[in-house]
Formats: sequence, structure tokens, C-alpha cells
Amino acid sequence: MTIVNLAQPPTGGDFRSIFARTAAETGFLLTANDRSGVERMLRHRGTKHAPNPALLNGLLRHKLRISQPAPEPVPPTLVVAGCHVTYMISGEGARSGTLVMSSVPVPGRLLVATLLGATLLGMRKMQKVPLLRDTGEIDTLVVLDVAPPPEFDAA
Repeated sequence: MTIVNLAQPPTGGDFRSIFARTAAETGFLLTANDRSGVERMLRHRGTKHAPNPALLNGLLRHKLRISQPAPEPVPPTLVVAGCHVTYMISGEGARSGTLVMSSVPVPGRLLVATLLGATLLGMRKMQKVPLLRDTGEIDTLVVLDVAPPPEFDAA
């Protein structure tokens, strides 16, 4: 953790340098494909079958606003559409599935058109974040492992 003496600001008055490491290491990263997939989902009402579409739409819009662009090549630890992700919710035990942009539920698939899928998108291995539930409760979500999508395996 970086400790900053705010009584002595960085030279030149550039405060962005204080927060640059924190944003890159703790925030979300979206690939161009994931960003356009979320935008398309919002534009075409792909969340209309969610239990609370307004809440999910708000979460997805917020994720678009706060996420940084993912570096190229995409890190193998980044959760992107098509990857197989293993995660844990508030100590319930490990679960896994393939994250997909589709809004049609299929066994073994985690839909980005759900609060869980939308939260997972852009996370990294061992990252821990709050998970908003449809009931209004807030749990903790941890990404335990990420297997990149087949097209990223060669990279």
C-alpha cells in the first residue's frame, strides 16, 4: 500500500500519479470486444429477462464508466467473455462456468446479463469485490481461477 503525504503534493500538482497504481490494480479491465458486447446488450435490451433489469442496466452502465481498457495481449488472469471462471461467493464454496454475452440461460454458462456475470466481467484472478444480489443483499465475490477462451490460448 502506498502512503502519500498530502501535505506535500506531487511536483507539478499532478495528483493522478497518486491514484494510478490503485486504479490499475483494483479496478476492472474491459477488452474492446467485451465493452462493445455490453453496449450492444444495453442497446438491444438484452437484460429485459433479468429479475431486476433496471438494477442490472445500472450496474452495466457503471461498469462501462469505471473500467479501464484491458492491455494487449489480454492477460490470462482477466475474466473476459468466453473464459472459464472459478469463483466463490461469501464462503459458499467454489463454483465455475463459462462467461457468455448471451441472454439465454444454458447449464454451465454464466450470463453477463445477470448481476453475477456483470460483476465477474473485467475482474482478475484473486480479486475480491462486493456482489449485489437481486434481493438487495451484498455478498463478497472472489475470482479463484481463470482459464482463457480458446482463441486466447495461443497467445
